[in-house]
Order: sequence, then C-alpha cells, then structure tokens
Amino acid sequence: MKFKAILFAAAVSVSTLAFAQETSQKKFGPPAGNALVGDAYGAGVASTVESKAISVEKLSKKLKKDNKKVENVAIKGKVIDVCDKKGCWLTIQTEDDSQLFVKMKDYAFFVPTALKGKTVVLDGSAERKVTSVDEQKHYAEDAKKPQSEIDAITKPKEEIRFVANGIKVVN
Repeated sequence: MKFKAILFAAAVSVSTLAFAQETSQKKFGPPAGNALVGDAYGAGVASTVESKAISVEKLSKKLKKDNKKVENVAIKGKVIDVCDKKGCWLTIQTEDDSQLFVKMKDYAFFVPTALKGKTVVLDGSAERKVTSVDEQKHYAEDAKKPQSEIDAITKPKEEIRFVANGIKVVN
C-alpha cells in the first residue's frame, strides 16, 4: 500500500513538472529583441534580394500592371506599427502617407515591437485585396486604436496586402 502511495505521488509530481514546463514555454506577446541593423526574421532576406527592393509606390504600379498579384518581390520601407499582442503583423509607411499592411507567411514567425521606426526590407508577395469591416476592426483592436476609431470602420476597403517570407532590418 505504501509503495502505491509513493508511486502515485511520483506520477503526480512528474505530470505537474511537465505541465509547468509546457506553460512556461508558451509565448505571450511579441518576441524580445532590439531590431538592430542586420537582424532578420522569418526566412531572412538575401543580399541579392535586398539590393532589388522597390518602394511601395513602385509596388502599387506593378500590381496595377501585373493583374493584382506579384510573387517574389522585395520592398523597402519604414515600420510604423507592430502588433502588440504577438508581433504577427506590421504596417509600413508609404510615400503618400497611407499604410501598407504586412502579415507573416503562414503565421510562421513574429517580430518584436522594437521594429517600430526602423527601415526594413521585406521579401514576399503582394496583392490587391478587399479587407472586410470585421477584419479591419480586428486589426484596429490589436493596434489598440480608440473605440471611436474602431466604430468608424463601416466599409470594406481595397488595399495592397503584403505577405512576408522574410524581413531584414536595414536602418
């Protein structure tokens, strides 16, 4: 009987330790990091790709010409916002003071909030897409926008969406 009690206590201890290890490894929030020049996220960006990066304005023109979708393209721009919850999306400042929304391919990597204000090169694909009201509101909530701004979102919007395979800090 005593042996069974010791065995039971050992089993409970092992399962408790295993559960504690599992929960301590879960990530809450964006990854840590200072987003220093040369830091890369996801698949990274090869120097040959980096040298061919285009502006968001050129990307927009290319999308109009190439039937709404462009694969294997690199763009360069300044990060103005990063998802505070996980680092799962970011926005890039465009030449006309609008924003380009960027998601990470297959939700496979995240970026630190320290990326805000940094210039990056992104390698991936882009397309013109209509974003629903619900999706716009979701991202506005992630960005901690005021409720009045979230409530003002009432129409779907056509925009360029970029899906990044890799991101590299260049400045």
